[in-house]
Amino acid sequence: MSRPKIHRTAYLFLFASILTYTFAVFAQEEAETEEDEEAIEVLIVTGTQIKGADISGILPVSVINSEDIEAMGVDSGDALFDMIPEQGQNFFNEEENISGGVNAARGDIGSFNLRNLGTGNTLVLLNGRRMVNAASYQTEEVGGSFIPVNTVNSNTLPVYGFERVELLKDGASAIYGADAVAGVVNNVLKSDLEGYKFKIRRYDYDLFKRNSWTANFEYGRYFNDGQTNIAVMGDFQTRDSIKASEDERWADSDFRRLLPEDSPWGSPAPYFRNTSVNSQYGQFDVRRSVRRLDIRNSLVDTSGEFDTFPLGHENCEWTINEHTCGAIDSTRTNRYNLNEIRDRSGSLDRINLVLFVNHEFANGIEAFSELVYYDSSTITNRHPSASFSTLKLRVGAENYYNPFGPCGSPNRLPESVIGDVPCAGLELEIDFYRFAEFPRVVEVDGTVSRLLQGFRGVSANGWDWESAVLWSRASRFDLTRNRVSNTLMREALTDPTPAAYNPFSGGVDSNLERALIDVFRSSSTKLVAVDYKMSKPDFWMFPAGPVGALVGAEFREESFADNRDPRLDGTVVYTHYNNVTFPFVSDVVNSSPTPDNDGSRRVTSLFTEFTIPISDAIDSQAALRYENFSDIGDAIVGKLAGGWRLNDSLSLRASWSQSFRVPNLVTVNERLVARQNTRTDLACEYVDLLARDPADPDEEVIDCRYSVQRTAIGSELLESETSENFSTGLVFVQDQIGESPIEDLIFTLDYWSIVKEDTIGLFGEENHTVYDLVLRLQHGNQNCDGFLGNPAVIRGNPDEDNVPFYEAAGICPAGNIARVEDTYANLDTRTLRGFDVGVKFKLNTDWGTFRFSYLASLLREFEQEAVGKAAELFAARASGVIPGSTEISGFGDLVQLDGNQKYKGTFLMTWRHGKFGGSVSQTRLGEFYQNSLTLDQGTVGTEDDIYYWVDPMSTWNARFDYRMDTFLGRTTFRVGVRNIFNERAPLADRYFGYFSDAHQDYGRSLYFDFMVSD
Repeated sequence: MSRPKIHRTAYLFLFASILTYTFAVFAQEEAETEEDEEAIEVLIVTGTQIKGADISGILPVSVINSEDIEAMGVDSGDALFDMIPEQGQNFFNEEENISGGVNAARGDIGSFNLRNLGTGNTLVLLNGRRMVNAASYQTEEVGGSFIPVNTVNSNTLPVYGFERVELLKDGASAIYGADAVAGVVNNVLKSDLEGYKFKIRRYDYDLFKRNSWTANFEYGRYFNDGQTNIAVMGDFQTRDSIKASEDERWADSDFRRLLPEDSPWGSPAPYFRNTSVNSQYGQFDVRRSVRRLDIRNSLVDTSGEFDTFPLGHENCEWTINEHTCGAIDSTRTNRYNLNEIRDRSGSLDRINLVLFVNHEFANGIEAFSELVYYDSSTITNRHPSASFSTLKLRVGAENYYNPFGPCGSPNRLPESVIGDVPCAGLELEIDFYRFAEFPRVVEVDGTVSRLLQGFRGVSANGWDWESAVLWSRASRFDLTRNRVSNTLMREALTDPTPAAYNPFSGGVDSNLERALIDVFRSSSTKLVAVDYKMSKPDFWMFPAGPVGALVGAEFREESFADNRDPRLDGTVVYTHYNNVTFPFVSDVVNSSPTPDNDGSRRVTSLFTEFTIPISDAIDSQAALRYENFSDIGDAIVGKLAGGWRLNDSLSLRASWSQSFRVPNLVTVNERLVARQNTRTDLACEYVDLLARDPADPDEEVIDCRYSVQRTAIGSELLESETSENFSTGLVFVQDQIGESPIEDLIFTLDYWSIVKEDTIGLFGEENHTVYDLVLRLQHGNQNCDGFLGNPAVIRGNPDEDNVPFYEAAGICPAGNIARVEDTYANLDTRTLRGFDVGVKFKLNTDWGTFRFSYLASLLREFEQEAVGKAAELFAARASGVIPGSTEISGFGDLVQLDGNQKYKGTFLMTWRHGKFGGSVSQTRLGEFYQNSLTLDQGTVGTEDDIYYWVDPMSTWNARFDYRMDTFLGRTTFRVGVRNIFNERAPLADRYFGYFSDAHQDYGRSLYFDFMVSD
């Protein structure tokens, strides 16, 4: 956020003055410290760094304690945070990461995404200090396309070891620094343990067979007459993979069978048909003209194209060999079921270990050490590779298995069939083909290490001081087996010997092995930090009470490295037949080229905070933070908050803060990358719709959906995203409700808003093509020589066969899009507003003690402001220049769009009566619509009918346990049920038939616990 220089000077002068004064006072008082002064433990709560400060009535902080976590029955971080109402979609999940391939953050990983504001807008802490980001990054849609994002891995920490999870649902950059835009998650682990606890759990699933086990332990002991405590805890988990074929719903990727018969999204529309035209039986195009060959209209169509099918298929017209037949090209294709050999969920082995060492010296200074280690290994089967439509391979005329091969070849069609095909043979281009002989096998190993050493103490006059050094590193090695090399495959397709690759074999003895390769991605991130802070809860006395103060400084260094396989980073260069090469083409079939990337930054922070009593009933908080980044610049943000106790039970609170998020290291340092995505060419589609036969309006004339390349490059010119956060609410607390058995009632209601400016994103490939269409419509079909349309859309030469259709539509002819040159940019303003509701109370009865909790988050507004080109597109759609169904991605009203649910709530009830206990919980996610399925209003009824609504989903869980004393110690037997009513995820047009960023679809499962403690 830009400010006049005089303001920055004033802020820095304030910091310098406070630091100078405080250090002088501390130096004077430290010498007067008495060695026998009794140390008093004071907690720091999320939202303030002043020890002993009471801000419970000022800031919206939710606390989930270990009992709540145990009652939820979760065993991983991603499962835990999915149940938190403020958590949005988890874009780092293994079902959705199918689309990202090697460029996705695969393996055992989950993300933090408070408020659905986007991954990277939530600051994640462990015991009050930053956690290192996951080693792998991936892309997420911001604006009209996908930009790199990273996150702390929510599975890094042992859920069993949580003492509590604190959520500050407010902007907190003034307290904690960059990235705390949507809020802060502070994971507090148990540290001063004494005794032992052990638990083992086994899962059983209704829908499939999977062996799944977890084991947890914790142990702690005091030494040196209570001055030293050592605590260790760990989680171990192992599970088998789940094949998509194990459940009939996932087994066939053509999900039209699950739609109602009268659904407008059913056949013949292409929706929900997620089978692929790329199969082992592909389409082939003769490279030379066939106009003068007598195979035209007998073996191939007028363009020289033919399809292949399994021998005996009803579409067979002529025989190629004992496995395959051919037919003149038509709309008939042999579609491939992508879920036939896919894993719905991969196998996993995970270890989480934590060691704490706390020691109090004789002079009262306390040393605290943290050692955290995480290790995971996953194996997942994915569908086989298919070439991008813009990077087609060719079968050489000399290929041993080419049915149009040279004279004398044993696999050339009989002369009575092949006619006058030259004896040199014909070269073929492969279209709609998949190397389906072997699945891709993805093996991902990930580790995270964290080492922290700190010291804290109290001076004679009450100054709490604390300092720590932190080192943390995450690494991930992603290896994919059974990939196909473009270079090796080209050699195999031009081999005249029986060792050639045979694309007409139906996958039987095809010699694919000669072109198979393993492809790796090795990534790492590192965080090094040192901090020093001093606080005093009674720094100054006001008439209304003591003023608390804190000053501190932090230095941290963040870095990442992303090392790609030589066949991806340009070390092994592949040049396509059209002379396109790296960085636009890689040597790996179906993978975009990606150069090695790395970067680092140093961050220096100065911060101060005050808690100020205004009166006996009004408390306030003020904070200020300055951060300087070695690559981006600096930022200064402030925060003001206050609470007013109207009476013993009711309080009002409000806060205003500035927050910021610097461009992540990838968007700053990324070298030129090219990504292939299937996109719709809007200019082409406009022409195609006008050219269709009215008697058969569903029959395409031109293929307008194909693989389009998008290029982007990192930039140090990006500015930090800035936001203003505001919240206001009420808190009602009642220890006892009259004579009723209700105790400890807490009711909270908060309104919140986030207005974020300069959001970093991309305009987007499809938005660029829409803009290209608008420019072409405005230009017409006159003076087409030299007219390019949208200069960001790079096109090839127009297809001569399609030129008449463009001319009839009144626009200049356009060739297929080769690539879209997009750039990372600070886009426009994002605005989010909503409400949070919380109710907690305890009920004492003759049948035991019940505790109830209900938390909910309601999103009322989520809008990405459209200005510039985006505003032009909305205006063109509103005026009818482009069809009303034209999708403009990433801008406008985003509420309920693609998983941005309006409502999410969690209910939890626990019960304890002597040796017996139990719990019931529910999580409900509201409805949303899938934007890619939006219909043209002219084809259906009202405006509401054009949206495909994904239904709400509720999941109920329950557990029951029995405690008893045995020779092992206190022993607990427990049985639990997750998803009691076997609720299935609502149908959506995605890879497994549901929206996996928001929902899960494992059905009902049972778990059995055996737990022992001293």
